[in-house]
Amino acid sequence: MKPISFVGCFLQMFIMNTFLPMESSTFLVMAYDRYVAICHPLRYPSIITEQFVINATIFIVIRNLLATLPTPVLAARLNYCSSNVVENCICANISVAKLSCGDIHLNKFYQFVSVWCLLGSDLVLILLSYCFILRVVMHRQSGGAVTKALSTCGSHLILILFFYTLLLVFIFTNKAGKKIPSEVPILLNVLHHLIPPALNPIVYGVRTQEIKQGIIKLFKHQF
Repeated sequence: MKPISFVGCFLQMFIMNTFLPMESSTFLVMAYDRYVAICHPLRYPSIITEQFVINATIFIVIRNLLATLPTPVLAARLNYCSSNVVENCICANISVAKLSCGDIHLNKFYQFVSVWCLLGSDLVLILLSYCFILRVVMHRQSGGAVTKALSTCGSHLILILFFYTLLLVFIFTNKAGKKIPSEVPILLNVLHHLIPPALNPIVYGVRTQEIKQGIIKLFKHQF
């Protein structure tokens, strides 16, 4: 077990809490991109421009930095006078706050509000975009249009499903408290940080024709 300094721990907490909603925000921008491409195809070049991508990136970075900055600040203000062993593989907010001798209700409340405001709002907007996409697709008479739309959104939906399913399971296991072994939330935390990023190149890479052909050739040479 390697030790980590207080400054390093709070820095890690800030980075982990910042990049999690950034991934969710990326899914939201991708959902909007699919919405425009399917529901307003003729206007796509004028809406999804280079300037739009730059503005969306700046908004995502600033929103998540400002929203997650209070998390390590609130944790750093606590008085730590008991154990210095974090019962987690990373410096998670509540895991660190539990080591203090002070009141951590504000820490828990802010984490709850920030998570549901950031990730919850992203999820609602993603679902709305796909509801609009589904409505437009169902009104089209061509069966090929439905198949093409589902194929276009399939990879995105798979990644969203893994990301939010693991996140919700992780949240509910934390809420269960002592009813579930302490190792389970830690394992889910690790999986949530590993599986979605690991799936990204696989899911999108397999759909790219050149990569798909390269994989097929590789397997033919091997077997």
